[in-house]
Amino acid sequence: MGDMNIKQDVEKGEDSTQEEIRKPLMQGQKNLPDAGGSGSEDQTDQSSKEHLWMVYLSTFVAVCGSFEFGSCAGYSSPTQTAIREDLDLSLGEYSVFGSILTFGAMIGAITSGPIADFIGRKGAMRVSSAFCAAGWLAIYFAEGALALDIGRLATGYGMGVFSYVVPVFIAEIAPKNLRGALTTLNQLMICTGVSVAFIIGTVLTWRVLALTGLVPCAVVLFGLFLIPESPRWLAKTGREKEFEAALQRLRGKDADISLEAAEIQDYIETLQQLPKAKIMDLFQRRYLPSVIIGVGLMFFQQFGGINGICFYVSNIFESAGFSSSVGTITYAILQVIVTAMGAALIDRAGRKPLLLVSASGLVLSCVLAGLSFYFKSHELALKAAPALAVTGILLYIGSFSVGMGAVPWVVMSEIFPINIKGVAGSLATLMNWFGAWAISYTFNYLMSWSSYGTFIIYGVINALAIVFVVKVVPETKGRTLEQIQATINA
Repeated sequence: MGDMNIKQDVEKGEDSTQEEIRKPLMQGQKNLPDAGGSGSEDQTDQSSKEHLWMVYLSTFVAVCGSFEFGSCAGYSSPTQTAIREDLDLSLGEYSVFGSILTFGAMIGAITSGPIADFIGRKGAMRVSSAFCAAGWLAIYFAEGALALDIGRLATGYGMGVFSYVVPVFIAEIAPKNLRGALTTLNQLMICTGVSVAFIIGTVLTWRVLALTGLVPCAVVLFGLFLIPESPRWLAKTGREKEFEAALQRLRGKDADISLEAAEIQDYIETLQQLPKAKIMDLFQRRYLPSVIIGVGLMFFQQFGGINGICFYVSNIFESAGFSSSVGTITYAILQVIVTAMGAALIDRAGRKPLLLVSASGLVLSCVLAGLSFYFKSHELALKAAPALAVTGILLYIGSFSVGMGAVPWVVMSEIFPINIKGVAGSLATLMNWFGAWAISYTFNYLMSWSSYGTFIIYGVINALAIVFVVKVVPETKGRTLEQIQATINA
């Protein structure tokens, strides 16, 4: 297809443009062995076994940013009493310290896409690491509330950038048969970071715990010198030689990258004919399906109640008449184990099945927890209430961790066309952080209004998530990013 034909079709309108996006993709698929046979699959399997050490190293470096994310999120829980006593902070001042992290993350989410598009995925991770490191140092040297808040805001900003760029980078470097599992490591490492911060925070002082947050930052900053940039970003910015070199490093020096490189280049060249995306462009018909999927999954992930339950899980156990320490430790361990299971299953079971199982479990867990608080409020079956609450909360975190925790990030990294990935990714990440703030802020108010009513609301939202996944979300398992775009735009 010549450049003149593409330009003429772009001028004809959205339908023509959409068709032109699909045609080269579908033509590319016809030339690929895996569209009609197993040649590419065999090649990929062999490559996975023998040549993908650079993909694994690159993923490891990136998910150290996810561990840093978890360290930031988990820091405030074990340090609350010590910080308040040492610096003589009021409850209100400490509440500002805890919640300002989310505001920093929202700012990071807004700017993460443009930064990742302008200076690259590696550049964005460097910026994020630098902000986190500066934030931890500010917390370590803090002698009052102002320095604490500035440090917390900086680490929040780094979190917001990491939350977008890590899954996007992994999705862009991974072969399609490994992309889901590797991207899911993002959520696993976040959970691990939170759990580690909680556990070591019980034995370390709050200043020393802040210094431990510098370790993953250092690993990311050093590791980025050893790994290539995202080939798709290099192709988008016109660096053809660097694109081919990066792809070759990722697939192995003896791997044949010609088919994959041609498909990526074919797709990028078509997208280059389109104007640079702005926020309002996301609502055009050709982009709207991807935006609805990405933003919708983030909405249901957060408004299903996860941050309210996560932030106040100790209080929930206490309110239900169960040991808060035993319940919280069990919660943390279960979260890591089930997240690891989800990572192992995502490329076997697929994205949609995991989302549906997860959302169904969330509905059931909300019913159980709601019944527990209903019984307690009306003094019915008081002996059964604590057991129902514990079962409901543990089922909730298990269900969330197996699907709704990680899969929305995986799907977000896969579904956006590369020319709007920065803007659309920022919007989806912003929705995620806004939801995190809204739920964590309103949870105590809702519980004061009606403890069982709170879980009924969350249960209804999770039920709506099931409908959304069935009706709107496509299955992306086993498809290249370019093939996913062809399916969404079909």
